Amino acid sequence: MKLGLLKESQIGEKRVALIPANVTRLIKLNLQILVESGAGLEAGYTDEEYQQAGATISPRDQIIADADIITVVNCKGTQFDELKAVVKPHQFVIGMMDPLAQAQNVAAFAETGATAIALELVPRITRAQSMDILSSMATIAGYKAVLLAAHQAPRLFPMMMTAAGTLKPARAFIMGVGVAGLQACATAKRLGAVVEAYDIRPAAREQIISVGAKPVELDLEAENTETKGGYATEQSDDFLKRQQQAMANVLAQQDIVITTAAIPGRKAPILITKEMVDAMKQGTVIVDLAAETGGNCELTQLDQVVVHNGVTILGPSNVPGTAATHASQMYGTNIENLLKLLVNDEGNLVLDFEDEIVQDTVAAHNKQVHNARLRELLDLPALNADNQEAS
Repeated sequence: MKLGLLKESQIGEKRVALIPANVTRLIKLNLQILVESGAGLEAGYTDEEYQQAGATISPRDQIIADADIITVVNCKGTQFDELKAVVKPHQFVIGMMDPLAQAQNVAAFAETGATAIALELVPRITRAQSMDILSSMATIAGYKAVLLAAHQAPRLFPMMMTAAGTLKPARAFIMGVGVAGLQACATAKRLGAVVEAYDIRPAAREQIISVGAKPVELDLEAENTETKGGYATEQSDDFLKRQQQAMANVLAQQDIVITTAAIPGRKAPILITKEMVDAMKQGTVIVDLAAETGGNCELTQLDQVVVHNGVTILGPSNVPGTAATHASQMYGTNIENLLKLLVNDEGNLVLDFEDEIVQDTVAAHNKQVHNARLRELLDLPALNADNQEAS
């Protein structure tokens, strides 16, 4: 089978879905790798490196026409529209598709007859950890968020004892400690800040302590705080209001605040209101990692730096893409591990729907929206066994 690697067409996207090291290993699966010229250049990987790894550099149109498997980072926006218009029923497309927020796009893709594998749907189970795109990208986002905050902050992170006096360490507060939040805690701690963190999930307390931060505990009770996949669940308006009230005093003491709370397929919850920002110290910096889904701060504006009452609020998009080299390395490894599951010894991609990873990750197949969560979002009936035959 032929696997085609396309250059990203989304403006500002510097990542690439596979790096040369992945190509070297995938060829051993009896796959022929076709790479669009310049696909990895902005991530630091040249055409020559792909060729040395065993790939063939080919025009984009030829790759789309010839490849059995097409892989990209972002199968959204213009790239989604392009692929939907040209894919053939026998082809597989692997990439990030934002399926829970854009289920209608998956339905439109299903009509082509091609198979869509949406990487955001990889289940959070032990066996799938090496394929978990969301965790990989969240690790980078958490790290980079702290660096963005440090760049904007008017104060240094560590305590310093100098001839000109002692500098107090910055206080950093992380709201939401999934993968991104824990990495933010660890990074801020390494830079010398005094780090505190909060999450509604009871299991998060030990995780916060494990990375050297102090858990902030509010006198609040919430039920069903965690999904099967480890994500925080959406809470009621009453709970969010009580949480905001309890959190206001904590925020007023901070120098750096990083918010990471996201609910897959839903608008991000507002954790910081305008009134809470008004009560914060001059010079405080907020980095809102949920900006792409509406933001955890009421004042966040996507890809803008907002200064309100002396508080600076950053709402960056595609934070992992700002570290394109390592983000591509992690993304490529995730796809490589997924392909090792899907490709048999003869180099053919086979879908075994008895496998939980395959069952969850295949968004569209055989002219059907395949994933059960997406079918529910689209008010479609459950698939029967006849629709789930292996390809």
